[in-house]
Amino acid sequence: MTDPRPALAYHLTPGAGPTIVFLPGYASDMTGAKALAIEAWAKATGRAFLRFDYGGCGASEGVFEEQTLAGWRDDVLELLDKLVDGPAVLVGSSMGGWLMLLIARDHPGKVAALVGIAPAPDFTDWGFTVEEKLAILSAGRLERPSPYADTPTVYTRAFWQSGEANRLMFGPIAIDVPVRLIHGMVDRDVPWNRSVRLAELIRSADVQLTLVKDGDHRLSRDADIARIIDLIEQVAPRP
Repeated sequence: MTDPRPALAYHLTPGAGPTIVFLPGYASDMTGAKALAIEAWAKATGRAFLRFDYGGCGASEGVFEEQTLAGWRDDVLELLDKLVDGPAVLVGSSMGGWLMLLIARDHPGKVAALVGIAPAPDFTDWGFTVEEKLAILSAGRLERPSPYADTPTVYTRAFWQSGEANRLMFGPIAIDVPVRLIHGMVDRDVPWNRSVRLAELIRSADVQLTLVKDGDHRLSRDADIARIIDLIEQVAPRP
């Protein structure tokens, strides 16, 4: 019997643990500026680092419109089991921040710490208008112009329903590892006050939020990336 899950493309940098694992955002891939910059830092400091593409994204197999939030969560779990020794530091960007929270809550033994970059848990709830939700449910898909690509961003009914089934921010979130969050205050995709609420809901006492007053959603400027790397170093001290 063949494995129905798509084969995933990845780059693993060997080094000292804990392994730092970068989780991209929705419709993104492992070649973004943040992932590559963190990889370069990891190589320079002798740290283990993993970047990869979810199923249907980038260089991985699969059809994008057939993927779901739960499926991408399972992609992360598959690579943690396959490639990572011991608990990992998950660095989740936007939707990747949602996935890291799900994994830390449900599989605490796999996670040493979390770093969320403009994390977007529950965006299937707050990120769409009522009209857009109805369009997704009735037509099965929704296209939105993308500020980051020439082609529109597609959201499917299957992804939206998977997101609604995996919402987190309805009460305390049972995560006890160190957590660092960073959010730009001119983020037009994910309101920064959602990270304030997220910091309140995470059970861990070791939660810190950095707000970047002139930061956008991507937080890909050199100064932003330096802040992100500093947060990673806080929860994963130098080997």
